Amino acid sequence: MADTEAETVLPNEPQSRHVVYCGVCSLPPEYCEFGGTVKKCQDWLQRNHADMYDRLWSEDALAAATSTLSLDAQKRAEKDAHKKALKAEAAEQKHLQQIAESKVTIKRVERNKRKFVTTVTGLEAFGLENKKVAKDLGKKFATGASVTKVPSGGEEIVVQGDVSEEIEEFLLEKYKVIPEDNIELVEDKKKKGAGAGG
Repeated sequence: MADTEAETVLPNEPQSRHVVYCGVCSLPPEYCEFGGTVKKCQDWLQRNHADMYDRLWSEDALAAATSTLSLDAQKRAEKDAHKKALKAEAAEQKHLQQIAESKVTIKRVERNKRKFVTTVTGLEAFGLENKKVAKDLGKKFATGASVTKVPSGGEEIVVQGDVSEEIEEFLLEKYKVIPEDNIELVEDKKKKGAGAGG
């Protein structure tokens, strides 16, 4: 009798399912249409899971999904899909333009006499977190690195020491999302001898 009970318990156990998540929007592919990157999601799905792409986005699948709609509803759905695609494309272009125009400023600031600190601003535009980058910089250069608020409202990373050129090399090497042309080195000296020249 114990053997029959054990056999009946096994089939009742819940079975695990393998769920595929989109590599672009991180939603299951069935829900990618609700994200803002439908076209990219479709391309990713077609490259990585062709069978699932055929099941969800092939002409037959789309025709079957829209066959139950009235003609007016089909036209509205097509128009909405077209609007969504244009909106997503415009948002992508805006994001790329914003990245192209953004600058990372590495500034060497004289603290007193021969002491310097190096400040880094503008990393947020490239999707980098200041705290994580500050921690990486502190480890790399074995120095103090902190995130401070700027009066203009943003944040900057303050690294102790004159390491501006080394920071530039490190950022280009570790964070490939920052183009080399978008890094600007600035030297900020205190004006101590301005009145002595005249």
